[in-house]
Amino acid sequence: MEKDKTENKSAELSQSPFAQTYFHGTKADLKIKDFITIGVSSNYGQGKNAKYIYLTATLDAAIWGAELAMGEGRERIYLVEPTGPIEDDPNLTDKKFPGNPTKSYRSKHPFKVVGEITVWQSHAPEQVKAMKDGIERARQMGIEAIED
Repeated sequence: MEKDKTENKSAELSQSPFAQTYFHGTKADLKIKDFITIGVSSNYGQGKNAKYIYLTATLDAAIWGAELAMGEGRERIYLVEPTGPIEDDPNLTDKKFPGNPTKSYRSKHPFKVVGEITVWQSHAPEQVKAMKDGIERARQMGIEAIED
C-alpha cells in the first residue's frame, strides 16, 4: 500500500531544525554569529582565562549561569551550537548532581551564538542571594567554583 505523499510532506515540515537545543547564560553582550571561545576571562571563580566553555540543555541551568556570572552587564541567555565535541561538566555532574540532571556540559571547542532568549523568569532574589552567599563561603574556604 502506497503512503499518502501529502502526509509525508506534512511530517517533514513539522520537524524541528535542532537535534538538541543548548543554552549559555552570561553577562557578555554577544551578537548572532559570534563565537564563545576558551582563553578569555571566565564568568566564574577568580576570572582566570577559561580552559573550557560551558553550555546546558536546560533553561533553568542557563538562568543560573546568567544570574551567577561575574560582571556588571545585563544577564543574558543565548542559544548556542557547539562546533566540536562536548562532555559532561564535572563541576556539577561529579559533585552536585550525579547523572547530569542539569544537562550541563563543557567543551574546548567554540560555541556559535544562533539566538538569544529575551523573555525568561529569574529565580527569586533570596534564592540568588543564597546561592551567591554559598559560592562566597566556598571561595573563602579555598574551594574554586570551576575546576579545570
